[in-house]
Amino acid sequence: MTVRIGAIGLGRLGYQHAWNLRFAIPGVELVALCDANEEKLRATATAWGVKRTYADFEAMIAGDGLDAVVITSPSHLHTAQIAAALERGLHVFSEKPLGTTVDECRIAEAAVARFPERVFMLGFMRRYDPSYAYAKKMVAEGQIGKPILFRGYSQDPERAIAGAIAYAGHSGGQFIDMAVHDIDLARWFMGADPKTIFAIGGCYAHPEFGQYKDGDNVAALMQLENDAMVFLFAGRTAPHGYNVETEIIGTQGTLRIASVPQKNLVEILDPQGVRRECSQDFLERFGDAYRNEMVEFVRCINEGRKPEVSVYDGTKCTQIAYLCKEAFETNQLVRL
Repeated sequence: MTVRIGAIGLGRLGYQHAWNLRFAIPGVELVALCDANEEKLRATATAWGVKRTYADFEAMIAGDGLDAVVITSPSHLHTAQIAAALERGLHVFSEKPLGTTVDECRIAEAAVARFPERVFMLGFMRRYDPSYAYAKKMVAEGQIGKPILFRGYSQDPERAIAGAIAYAGHSGGQFIDMAVHDIDLARWFMGADPKTIFAIGGCYAHPEFGQYKDGDNVAALMQLENDAMVFLFAGRTAPHGYNVETEIIGTQGTLRIASVPQKNLVEILDPQGVRRECSQDFLERFGDAYRNEMVEFVRCINEGRKPEVSVYDGTKCTQIAYLCKEAFETNQLVRL
C-alpha cells in the first residue's frame, strides 16, 4: 500500500529526508510538511506540490490522511513528538538522538511499549550504509575472528563550525550529537555495552563550546562487558572535509571502512601531486544510507514487522554518551 507521510523539520537533513520521501522512496506519498520557518515551508511545498503545510506539529498530526510521520526537529523535541504521534495512531521515524537526556528517552520507551502495533524506527543510518552493512556481515560470519577493538572517528569540517556553535546550547554535547553514531556502531559490531569509560578533550580552536562544558574535539576509551575495547574520536575542526572512519580489529583480521574519506574513486594528477577529493558533508557521504533507512521504514509498515534499530538502542546510546560526557567533565574513569 502507499504510505502517507507527514514530515517535520526542513533543516539540512530534514530537507533531504523530505525530498527523498517526495521523489526517491517507492510506495510513499508525502502529504504534509511542518516547519517553523514559514517562508521556507511555503516555498518547498509549492515547488514539490505538497498541499498541506503546518507551523505546528500537533496540528499536523491532528489532521486525517496520515499513516506515519518523519521527525527531524531539534533533538530536545523528539521524545514528546514521538509520543504524541504514536498516541495519534501513527507510525514514527525519528532522527537521532532519541532524546537529549535519559529521562526524555524513557518517555519514548513508554510510548513505544504502549503501542506495540505501531512501527517505531530511529535514524542510526550508518547501519544502512552499504559498506557498514557488508562489514557487519563479515563480522557475523566470523571472517575476522573475535572482534577485540572498535575504533570510530567522526569529524565535521571546520567550514561548518558556525552552525555547530549556534546549535551547541541544545545539542546535548559532542558525545551525544556526534559520537552517538559511533557508540551505536560499537554496540552493533562488538555485541556488548561498556563497563568502564574514560573521556578527554578540549576547546582547542573554539572556546565557545566551553560555556556548555563541551569541547570542539573529544575522545573516549571504553572497555566493554565482553572485555573488547572501543576508542571514539569526535571533532569539529577537520580542515579537509567530512571524515567518518571506522576500524574493527579481530583476532584473525581487520576491517577498515572509509580509512580515506574520499568523495569517489577519482584520483587527480596535477602540479600539486596525486590526490583524492574528500566528502564535504554527511549528506554527500551517507546519501545512500539515508534513502535505505527510509525504504526499510516503509517496508516495515507494509510488512507489519519491526526494524532492527529499536527505541532501546536509542536510550542505551544516549546513556553511554552522557557517561562519556561525565567522564570528560570530571576527568575520571566512570564505571557502569
